[in-house]
Amino acid sequence: MGTPCRACSARAAAGVSISRLWAHAFMMNRSGGGGRGKDVLDDVLINNSLLDLYSKCGLSGWLVRFSTGCARDVPSWNSMILGCATHGRVRESLDLFEDLCAADGLKPNSITFVAVLSACKHGGLVNEGRRYFGLMTNELGLEPELEHFGCMVDLLARAGFISEALDVVNEMNCKPDAVIWRCILDACCKKNVGIDLSSSVAQKAIEAGDEHANSGTYVLLSKVYALANRWDDVGSVRKIMSERGIRKEPGCSSIEIDGLVHEFIAGDTSHPQSDEIYAKMGEVEDKLASVGYRPDSSQAPMVAGVEGVKSGSLKFHSERIAIAFGLLNAKKGMPIRVLKNLRVCGDCHTMTKLISRAYDVEIVVRDRTRFHHFKDGSCSCMDYW
Repeated sequence: MGTPCRACSARAAAGVSISRLWAHAFMMNRSGGGGRGKDVLDDVLINNSLLDLYSKCGLSGWLVRFSTGCARDVPSWNSMILGCATHGRVRESLDLFEDLCAADGLKPNSITFVAVLSACKHGGLVNEGRRYFGLMTNELGLEPELEHFGCMVDLLARAGFISEALDVVNEMNCKPDAVIWRCILDACCKKNVGIDLSSSVAQKAIEAGDEHANSGTYVLLSKVYALANRWDDVGSVRKIMSERGIRKEPGCSSIEIDGLVHEFIAGDTSHPQSDEIYAKMGEVEDKLASVGYRPDSSQAPMVAGVEGVKSGSLKFHSERIAIAFGLLNAKKGMPIRVLKNLRVCGDCHTMTKLISRAYDVEIVVRDRTRFHHFKDGSCSCMDYW
């Protein structure tokens, strides 16, 4: 195993996926064998749990059962709508919502709208998001909660409508949390809106949350300063973090091979196969360079220095190590499945697309917010995440 990483939230899901599949197989055997387990797979609660389970494991094949007459209620539809959204199947998610609205005896609830707004967020569908939010509040009379506002703020801010996102925050019927402010700060960073607004939003994020648990706010603010080449301010933020005992959450990726979970942090060299892994990473880099890949140094704004130093820092991101390990050890024809605790950076995203084509392999990466299905040089997120 690679170095254990307490920050790797993906670990738990990866570590138990095989046991989950065994549990499902046991249930099917019980169902086929008569007795107490005969009707187990016709139970709506069990079906809902299985839909949710397989979606969160990145396995979409079971979702076919939803459309083949299995027992289902509103939570069944909610699981499907959110599952499709998280996997980048945004239009399918919205179609399912419309089907739910047309179903006899069923109507969407508050959780349904969290799911459908998440779909809009993942697809960058601003007009649709506005429409569904209006449908929920004006036509169905559902009171929006923090999760709904969070989806709308993230959707608007990520699409560049930062002023409108701030208007939503000001009109909220509840107090915005640190996550909402960080969504806006992340957009400020990506859209390069300027120091003043970014600093103001960062301060609100710090005030709204436990600063020791939310190092991401300080990291984003550092990126804002770094993009403006204000390295003294970057140093000041790092000094504040050090004085307050705040540590940046390390990138951590995990991959399951033959029932064993292997974890890697950025630059990890603790794995028994480290020499082989880094040799494979070199091979991959050379192969992709031959088809035109060049590192995007803008994805390393926190690294001061010449172009080569900035580009070189990207090579050691944890998901690249995990993917190289997968290329070495995964059975031919099987997808490589990686779970990461942070959002995938743009350069790693580009590189993974190229690897999927160059090595004719499907790669599924679950980052902090969604699944990315890489195949034949493209990604299910359509490069919007």
